[in-house]
Amino acid sequence: MQKVTWLVSLVLWLGVTAMAQETPQAEVFGGYSHFVADVGGASVNMNGFHVSVRENFNSWFGGDLDFSTNYGTEAGFNVNTQSIMYGPVFAYRKRSRVTPFAHVLLGAVRGSDGFVGISKSATKVGVAPGGGVDVKLSDMVSIRLVEADYMMTRFLSVRQDNIRVSAGIVLTFGKK
Repeated sequence: MQKVTWLVSLVLWLGVTAMAQETPQAEVFGGYSHFVADVGGASVNMNGFHVSVRENFNSWFGGDLDFSTNYGTEAGFNVNTQSIMYGPVFAYRKRSRVTPFAHVLLGAVRGSDGFVGISKSATKVGVAPGGGVDVKLSDMVSIRLVEADYMMTRFLSVRQDNIRVSAGIVLTFGKK
């Protein structure tokens, strides 16, 4: 009976270790970003880049540190916006190659002169719930097929409902 107990314990321990090896310790994303800014009912399309660093605490929960910058033209003005946000991320890692995820980010959003009609650059608090899908190509490289975030900002005491869509490469490091 004692041998069976040891055998079952060993199998369970090896199973947990094997499952843990599927989760990277950290992930770094970099790619293209398209930002649709809400400007008083009209929209402005801006292009840019998006970078995020994720630390996975276990197979389904982690934290995202997110940076993006986007540029465009509105009414003859060159406008831009930058954001730096952080928040929890929830991943579903039941498939070996496809990992959908959801997150809620909170942080600072800076708008330049002319962005959503502001006359002087300003930095405000923003919130960005969203999610995406990563497809694993190898142990260290994945493709982020899409990440879509609703980014709510408040410039000039008016709420803006913006959309950011990104795609790019994810590099993974370590194993949990």
